[in-house]
Amino acid sequence: MLKTKDLMKIYRTEEVETTALNGINVEIAEGEFVAIMGPSGCGKSTLLNIAGLLDNPTSGEFYFFGDEISQLKERQRTNLRKGNIGFIFQSFNLIDELTVYENVELPLLYLKMSSAERKRRVSEVLDRMRIAHRRNHFPQQLSGGQQQRVAVARSVVTTPKLILADEPTGNLDSAHGEEVMDLLTQLNEEGTTIVMVTHSPSHAEYAHRIIQLFDGHIVTENIRKLL
Repeated sequence: MLKTKDLMKIYRTEEVETTALNGINVEIAEGEFVAIMGPSGCGKSTLLNIAGLLDNPTSGEFYFFGDEISQLKERQRTNLRKGNIGFIFQSFNLIDELTVYENVELPLLYLKMSSAERKRRVSEVLDRMRIAHRRNHFPQQLSGGQQQRVAVARSVVTTPKLILADEPTGNLDSAHGEEVMDLLTQLNEEGTTIVMVTHSPSHAEYAHRIIQLFDGHIVTENIRKLL
């Protein structure tokens, strides 16, 4: 599904040049659950942003379903993201002015889906995430765990092939964190590929494979369990 070859990402200002990724070579197969770990500033989120087509690498090759796409224009990346990739963020990234239902419906509007199909999909995913009883509430009226369930619902409502999760349990207590990890495990068992950035060793144990980054390099890869 994803493959990189000698991937580099360098950020430059007038005075400073920072190498965020330095010669990354990695492959992620369909159906995998991969955890990316490492200290702050090691390149984890940069790699996730490139994998999610939110940014282009400075050099190297990046393949998405066999197509080399490292230097796509923003419009091309946006079109490729739609329906293929779902995102889950530490800070939830819900829109405060929209209800739970409207937040989850939003990705379907971008896909120009019919009203009836949007209603069906949103209702199904809210039931699945056990948050349907809050459909008319606003994010500020929800607990952190409830907000993250809404964020997961929004990420899966388009039935994406790939979910990218950036510290999805970072703002949650242990009980709600385990709940989110159980949801991700269930989605993975149903066939969704998941790539997750985390600082939590216990949550990384849910993954099939753990990739350790340090100073923009992959330093270790550990297989945790068989696919």
